[in-house]
Amino acid sequence: MDDLVIRVDGTRPLSAELVAAFETLCDSVEDRADRNTVIMHVSGAPEEPSNEDITIALVSKWERTLRRFERLPAATVAVASDDCGGVALEALLATDYRIGTASLRLLMARRALVTWPGMALYRIVRQAGSAAVRRAVLLGLPIMAADAVAMRLIDELTVDTQTALTAATELAEAIPGPELAIRRQLMQDAPGVSFEEALGAHLAACERALRLSAAEIGR
Repeated sequence: MDDLVIRVDGTRPLSAELVAAFETLCDSVEDRADRNTVIMHVSGAPEEPSNEDITIALVSKWERTLRRFERLPAATVAVASDDCGGVALEALLATDYRIGTASLRLLMARRALVTWPGMALYRIVRQAGSAAVRRAVLLGLPIMAADAVAMRLIDELTVDTQTALTAATELAEAIPGPELAIRRQLMQDAPGVSFEEALGAHLAACERALRLSAAEIGR
């Protein structure tokens, strides 16, 4: 299980090593059909505002890698605690199920006195709505734990993260990873496509589900 667990420290800047760690994790998931749950632990936020040197090439590679992670044929479960910003928030927003502690604060990273306009901004708006996150995105104000739950950015708060993680993992393990990935993609595509555009993909998924059902009955 250790190879399907990753820890992201938001106090550290984006680096080639972090990108490589995520790429290795994605390789492990894609190469092993017998495992379908990834565990992520995230915490920490960069100093405000960050003055670390990064390049657009590195940012682009990180965003592509996170997109690959977001599409894995596996459930991804995150545990977030205390301040969570920078790369920790970016990674958190790419997971399927999120467990938080009462001390959690979600923080948009800042550079040159303004919030960083990376894909975390895109994800947080798509997931919570622009009105809900306006103050965080425009002014850099923290999103507190209870508000994060109300916005559906966090699925549950707990004082016993291990018990919550075990329960979430058991639930996720019951769902075949490839099937979860198909439904995740359909869900993510739904707000941006018309009924006519979506119909073909949904019918294909329904046909696949019928074949799987028939195979189960025939056992």
